[in-house]
Amino acid sequence: MKFTITREALLKPLQLVAGVVERRQTLPVLSNVLMEVQGDQLSLTGTDLEVEMVGHAQLLEAGVDGEITVPAKKLMDICKSLPDQSTVEISLDDHRVQLQAGRSKFVLSSLPANEFPNIDDIEAQATIVIPQAQLRRVIDRTAFAMAQQDVRYYLNGLLLEVNADELRAVATDGHRLATCGVPAQLDIESKTQVIVPRKAVLELAKLMTDPEATVELKLSSNHVRAQVGEYTFTSKLVDGKFPDYERVIPRNGNRTLIADRQALRQVFARTAILSNEKYRGVRLLLDDNTLQVVANNPEQEQAEESIGVDFQGDNLEIGFNVSYLQDVLSVLDGDDMKMTLGDANSSAVMEEVEGGDSLYVVMPMRL
Repeated sequence: MKFTITREALLKPLQLVAGVVERRQTLPVLSNVLMEVQGDQLSLTGTDLEVEMVGHAQLLEAGVDGEITVPAKKLMDICKSLPDQSTVEISLDDHRVQLQAGRSKFVLSSLPANEFPNIDDIEAQATIVIPQAQLRRVIDRTAFAMAQQDVRYYLNGLLLEVNADELRAVATDGHRLATCGVPAQLDIESKTQVIVPRKAVLELAKLMTDPEATVELKLSSNHVRAQVGEYTFTSKLVDGKFPDYERVIPRNGNRTLIADRQALRQVFARTAILSNEKYRGVRLLLDDNTLQVVANNPEQEQAEESIGVDFQGDNLEIGFNVSYLQDVLSVLDGDDMKMTLGDANSSAVMEEVEGGDSLYVVMPMRL
C-alpha cells in the first residue's frame, strides 16, 4: 500500500472518523483507524463496535492498493502538526506505516486490516431523504435533554419518530423533556420509531454541515445508517421502549407567563451563581406581572432579582433546576418565551409564543 495526499484532504475525514474511536479499548485494534486504498480513493473507517464512520478522500494520483490499520489519535495529531498545504506520502513497509511530509518522517505501528471489525450491511425497513438542515434542527433542539448513563438505558439516546409528513425527535432524562418536529414529505407507509444512542446523535450532528444538501437515513430493526456526501455513518440502535412522551406533556396549565427570552436568560445566569452547586435550585415567585427569581445555597448566601413579565393567573411560588430552564432558553427562537404553569407540583411547559415546532417540559423541584 502506498499513496500521496494533501494534508487538508486527509485531515478533514480523519477528524470525523477519529471522533467515534474510543481511546480506552479492550481490543487494541479498536483504537486504530482502517485505511484502504483503491485506485485514487482513500477510505478511512473508525468504530467502537456500536458506532461506525467511513469517510473518503481523493488522492493526488492513483496509489498502490492495500489496507492497514494505524493508531487514530497519533495519526491525527501528526496531521494536525504538519504545515498547511503539505503533501503527505504514506506507505506500508513490513507491518509498519511510514509517513513522510517534507523533511518530517514518522513510523507508526500497525495492526492487520483483517482484525478490524465491520458492521454488516443492514436491511433497511425505511429509507428517508431529508435536508440536512431539518435533521440538524431536531437534534440541536432536543439532544441536550438526553440522559447520561441512566440505568433506564432507553433514555440514554434520542427517539426519532418518522411518519409520512413529519420527522420528530424526543429526548428526556426523567426530569425534563424536549421535542421538536419538522414537516417533511417522506415516502414511508407507517410510523417508525427508533432510539439512537447518545454518542451516535452527537457524532451525526457533526456531519450536518451543509444545510442545502440532503442526508439519506436508512432505518432497520437494530441499526440506523446515514449517508452524507462522502461519509457513511452507521450506529446500533438502543433496544428498548421509549416512554409515551405525549402523556408527559401537561395540558391543563391555568397560568401563563410571557417574558423577554434574553432578559430572562440573563436573570437566571446571575441568580444561578448563588444557587446550590449540586441541585441548582431557584424559586420563581409570580404575581402582578412581576417574576421574582430567588436562589439560596448552604452557605446562607442569597441572590434575588425581579423582572417585568406578562403573567395571567393566580399568584404562584414554584422551584426549578435553573440549568434546565437555561438550556431551554438557549435553544428557543424569537424575542419572547411562553411558559404555561399549573400549580407548584406540576410540570411547566416552555415554548415560543407562536407555538413553533418545539415544546419543552420541565419538572418542578421542592426547595
